[in-house]
Order: sequence, then C-alpha cells, then structure tokens
Amino acid sequence: MGTNLHHATRSLRNIYPTGSIYRRFLEEIIITDLAEKWDAKYQNTSNNQAVFPAWVLKHHSQQLPLKGKGLDLACGLGGNARFMALCGLKVDAWDISDVALTHLNNYAAVNRLSITPTLCDFNQMLFPYQQYDVIVISKYLNRNLFPQIELALKPGGKLFMQTFLAPVQENAPKTESFYLKSGELNTAFPKLVTEIYGEGWLAENDNLAHRYAWYIGTKV
Repeated sequence: MGTNLHHATRSLRNIYPTGSIYRRFLEEIIITDLAEKWDAKYQNTSNNQAVFPAWVLKHHSQQLPLKGKGLDLACGLGGNARFMALCGLKVDAWDISDVALTHLNNYAAVNRLSITPTLCDFNQMLFPYQQYDVIVISKYLNRNLFPQIELALKPGGKLFMQTFLAPVQENAPKTESFYLKSGELNTAFPKLVTEIYGEGWLAENDNLAHRYAWYIGTKV
C-alpha cells in the first residue's frame, strides 16, 4: 500500500511580482511553509504512538454504515481513519504532511487496514463528486471547503465534524478564524439534515480540555 502523492505544481519560470501569477507564487510559498510546519510536528512521532478518533465519531459510531467508503479530511496521524477502517469502511486519508501520512501508511500496512493516505493541498484540488458515505473532520476548519464537502458526500452520506469553539483558547490555535462561532456549524451545510449538534467542553486524551462544537449531518 503506497502513499499517493498529489503535489501542487510549482514553476519558477515567468514569475513576475505583479498580477495573478505573483499571487499564485505567494500562495505556494505559504503552502510549502505550512507543510514544513506540520512535517516538523510529526517528525519525531513513533509508529507505535497512540492516536484517537474524534469524540463525535467514537461516541456516535452507531451512525456509521456497516460498509462503504470514508474520508478522513486533514487526517494528521489518522485517528479517525483508523477507527473507520476498524469499523469496516474503506478509507481515504488526506493531509498536507507527508511525514504524518508515512506514519499512517506504515500503520495501515502492518495492521492490514484499508486506508489510502494521500498527500493533498485542499485549496488546489476538486473533491470527487458523490464519492463518500462518510466524511470526518476534526480540529480543522476551512470554510471555503464546505460546498465541496457537501458535493463529495453520496446521497444519504454522513458528515461528522468537530472543531474548536470561539473564543480563542489556551493550548489551541491562536488564529481566531480557526474557531467556530456558537451555532455556526449547525447551519453551515444547507444540503445536509442535522442529526446531532452540540457545544461544550470535552476532555482530551492528554488530560487537557477544550471547548468544541460537534455535528453529524446526513445528505438528502
């Protein structure tokens, strides 16, 4: 099981500090810096390090189908991907960190889990249309992707999402735009019917607690 690499193409020819080409070049620099940041975070990770699924997925696993195709979006070390695969789904796991995906790929191979890690820049790709029975997103927020997430779900497919709730918290992202406003997630996906929605404090596996919003919706 190999790691599939989807790289944004960078050309240094004909780049001038004006117009859309220059903006594109700056965007690619930012993307590279972001990938390097997350690669550094995961660099010293052991293949045996324990990882965990999101609370909303683990505690509502009865909502998962008995079989089908899942996506762990911005998967990191793949806690959600591993959980879905153990529940019988075939799983795509997308992330910007090659290091994290290599760890996940090794784990999936050793444990014979049906997980396909893929290196992605979400801002440079189109999601496949009606491909997934389940999409899981945790501790990641990119509002620009919401329409694509809806389209990527099959009719009847489910979205599990859980991420930080404003205001900015300690031991969490420092950028305000990475936080959901109260009630925001419950209305963010008009093509989905809300099954479960909540807000509040959740304990982490490292004995920290954060305020989250969590959501499960079904595509009609």
